[in-house]
Amino acid sequence: MMANKVSFMMQRWSRKKTHFPLLVILLLAFIVFTVLHNERTILQIHEGEDHVHHHREASVTYVKPNRLNPSQDVLDRFSKCNSTRGYSGRRIARVDRSPSSGQRRMASEKCDVFSGEWVFDNASYPLYNEPDCPYMSDQLACHKHGRSDLGYQYRRWQPHNCNLKRWNVTEMWEKLRGKRLMFVGDSLNRGQWISMVCLLQAVIPPNKRTMSPNAPLTIFRAEEYNATVEFLWAPLLAESNSDDPVNHRLDERIIRPDSVLKHASQWEHADILVFNSYLWWRQGPVKLLWSAEDNGVCEELDGLGAMELAMGTWADWVASKVDPLKKRVFFVTMSPTHFWSREWEPGSEGNCFGQKTPIDLESYWGSGSDLPTMRMVNKILSQLSSKVSVINITQLSEYRKDGHPSIYRKFWETLRPEQLSNPASYSDCIHWCLPGVPDWQGRPLSLFPLDWNYLFFLILTLDS
Repeated sequence: MMANKVSFMMQRWSRKKTHFPLLVILLLAFIVFTVLHNERTILQIHEGEDHVHHHREASVTYVKPNRLNPSQDVLDRFSKCNSTRGYSGRRIARVDRSPSSGQRRMASEKCDVFSGEWVFDNASYPLYNEPDCPYMSDQLACHKHGRSDLGYQYRRWQPHNCNLKRWNVTEMWEKLRGKRLMFVGDSLNRGQWISMVCLLQAVIPPNKRTMSPNAPLTIFRAEEYNATVEFLWAPLLAESNSDDPVNHRLDERIIRPDSVLKHASQWEHADILVFNSYLWWRQGPVKLLWSAEDNGVCEELDGLGAMELAMGTWADWVASKVDPLKKRVFFVTMSPTHFWSREWEPGSEGNCFGQKTPIDLESYWGSGSDLPTMRMVNKILSQLSSKVSVINITQLSEYRKDGHPSIYRKFWETLRPEQLSNPASYSDCIHWCLPGVPDWQGRPLSLFPLDWNYLFFLILTLDS
């Protein structure tokens, strides 16, 4: 096209000026040659890029997860890698969207319960008292361990465009009648489980309730309702060497990125599942021991990449095993931390220690919540469509810098004198005091219908 245009211009100019200078003709010929050469070069570059892209896609190995290997050793805290190499690039085979799945819902279109503010309410809250819950954890019992300011117990979550009715423990038990509700994940989900047990146990006579000993699977049972509220320790969702609920502080973290079968054998019979996973992936590189690897050779990958593999494997189990007509599955989004006070109070140096009020900056977002992780999780959950409901606790928890135990909890290790002289240095700005934030992080669970008849009614209501 460029050559034709230049030729046409030359013809016009030659008609006007028959003795056209030879130098100009040569210059125009050079321009035509350069344009044509550049177009050909650019085309070759694009063709080369396409070839490289297709070659890279073709070289990726997709692993079908959750294949049972009876001869495979189970990972435990004594497991080691015989050697470690770089990440090979293996990926988990994508989850196929179920043809019958509908649009995944995070909240009612008419009432977004996850958007709002914390208001002070010492007339109706807390919903239970710390000493009245016999199942309270010393890690979360802040008042017992010396915290005197109790304002964190009197904060009520108020959505912007609607009101939440007061918690009704009997209604919740009726939803759970004859069912197994299981929380699966790390210590934050364990705190969520303890919160739910404390909310529920008050109406169950002591001789009609039991709690199993602390183990990977801990079960609270209410005889009258033939129901259980359970917690399964699985901080990385996939099988790992950190699956001991007590002895899991290890120098080397190893996972089987392509298998959740060890944990799934425990959770597959639950009627309602509440999963979480996040903070354990932010503690440095992770060793990958693939199920097909027989020689103990591990690969090493950053936390986000390893979490994506584990989430893909978990999603494969959900996609292939969960019938939403029979089983409800929830995923709890990341729980934020408050390690840097300069993020909500510029110029300050500190953390959650000494904080007594929530952050009042609308849509505040700190570094304790990682956006790339949220995008990755959302991408995977979107493949599961209506099989998973999302409990989006992140933003509402971001405001609660005052809700952490800080120094007011039992510490399992002996604190050094230099730590004791600087409380901020050993403050727990990860977990949450009880009563407190988890009682509201778990409230959306009570708002969701927990069997199909109620769910069908809700969908009709939302779409009307």
